[in-house]
Amino acid sequence: MVAWKLWTEERALELIDTSVKDSYNLPEIFRCIHVGLLCVQQLPDDRPDMLSVVMMLSGESALPQPKQPGFLIEVQNEVHPSSSKHESCSANGVTITLLEAR
Repeated sequence: MVAWKLWTEERALELIDTSVKDSYNLPEIFRCIHVGLLCVQQLPDDRPDMLSVVMMLSGESALPQPKQPGFLIEVQNEVHPSSSKHESCSANGVTITLLEAR
């Protein structure tokens, strides 16, 4: 998850589309990213319900620190002249099938 990686590296600003660069409120953007990360926590009990999400987005109170998302998938591509190799791993053992046309 790119958002988690950029968040932990304190580079969340890189998630913002450059076409809206001059029209956003930075604290609001960071708050939205923060709440989004809270919504993808691995344990359902760690995720906020929708009422809490609305309160978090409309308020200015401190937010809990997000933990690593439950569906963090890292993909590494190694391209060889005749083939490509896809490797992925997940903290929760979920597998992903890539469909390709014949």
